[in-house]
Amino acid sequence: MAAFHPFQSERPLIVYLDIKSPYAFIAKNPTRDLAASVGIEVDWRPLTLDIPSYLGSARLDAKGKVAESRRSPEQWSAVKYAYRDARRYAALRGLTLRGTVKIWDTSLVHIAFQWAKSQGDVVLERFLDDVYVRFWRREFDAEDPVVVTEALARAGATTAGFDAYVAGPGREFHDRTQAAIFAAGIFGVPGYVVEGEYYFGREHLPRIGWILSGRHGAAPDIAYRSFQGARVTGTG
Repeated sequence: MAAFHPFQSERPLIVYLDIKSPYAFIAKNPTRDLAASVGIEVDWRPLTLDIPSYLGSARLDAKGKVAESRRSPEQWSAVKYAYRDARRYAALRGLTLRGTVKIWDTSLVHIAFQWAKSQGDVVLERFLDDVYVRFWRREFDAEDPVVVTEALARAGATTAGFDAYVAGPGREFHDRTQAAIFAAGIFGVPGYVVEGEYYFGREHLPRIGWILSGRHGAAPDIAYRSFQGARVTGTG
């Protein structure tokens, strides 16, 4: 595998995503739009969050009722707010965002993320678009090897050898790089690295656009919005 550093890339912008993050889901397309508007290519990278370590865990039954919970009332409040907030912004782009029925282990789909990335930007873009939409409609089992392999095929990726990759070098690379990412202080998604600095959250896109386009004018403030129109120079 190639050398890996959490803060370094040949491309001017690194973006960390987790398939199970609603905030990463709604940030992907605005981030892609911003990159196109300033004429740069993005180094997309998976970050496999350990959500139970800070938000507890829960599982819903077939009727959508809580069947199992290891969350405090405070953790439940944080989770419920996060989904309400994410749905507000998903609605701006006509995206379906249904709460998940459990805390998913997204390491397998992130190994597939790596595999798709190795086959070029177009394949990776198709893979992320397909998986994100299906996952947040509850139509994608991120832990099922057959389902994940089918997603790679739909994206136009070569799938021969993928099983062996998952069992060997793919898993090793995933686990090693995830440890390095967290050790470097990158803790959440969407996470952006530009000019060696880490920014957590989609609200930093105006500043990131300002940096990437040459820092013309005053630095914009953080902002929550649809990031359409004057994305680079807006002030929130």
